Amino acid sequence: MTKTTLLIQSGFFLQRKASQHFFNLAHRNQDAHLKVFTYFHDYIKFKVKNDISKVKEIFKGLSFTDEELTFVSSLFHKKYYKKGTIIFKANDIVDDMFYISDGCLRTYYMSRSGKQHTVQFGIKDWWITDFTAYFSSSKAVMNLEVIEDTTLYSLSKTDKELLYSEIPQVETFIRKKLESAFAAFQKRIIVSLSQSATERYLVFLDTHNNIEKRLK
Repeated sequence: MTKTTLLIQSGFFLQRKASQHFFNLAHRNQDAHLKVFTYFHDYIKFKVKNDISKVKEIFKGLSFTDEELTFVSSLFHKKYYKKGTIIFKANDIVDDMFYISDGCLRTYYMSRSGKQHTVQFGIKDWWITDFTAYFSSSKAVMNLEVIEDTTLYSLSKTDKELLYSEIPQVETFIRKKLESAFAAFQKRIIVSLSQSATERYLVFLDTHNNIEKRLK
């Protein structure tokens, strides 16, 4: 029996156990507890449907079985952050990378003089973290700041490896995403070395004008 099957069966077992608990309560006090049971049942159906829908959005273009969708959704954790929140700071341990469902964030490096250097902006459908710290299990060298109220789906390094081993097509999908991100980052380094600050800003506005509006 695979880890996927075990996890899915465990999830269904807990759901059945909780449902049975509320069913027993309903028999003791049918009016009050039947309402609780109905609410719980509807909530579970909504949450599972919503989480599976989000998996399809994150990995659009991939095909999954129903069991795989349930498994993948169990590894991602939905999180809300308000504008101005610092999710992690330099020297923190970074265990998660984040899929941006909504909102806007940035990673920045703080120089010894106290000047902030923005490394990456992230908007809807992008991935963001301190990738050096995340992949090498080292401490963060950057800070991750929320610059617009944000909804994220986090994936821990441990869960990422489990996901890769159970569903190899996900590893290919994420690898291609990161390859594209690395190529874009390399181009940005070349631009930063060859252009003035004004020229770099104009290129930024031309490429990411929707981000510029959110910074005002």
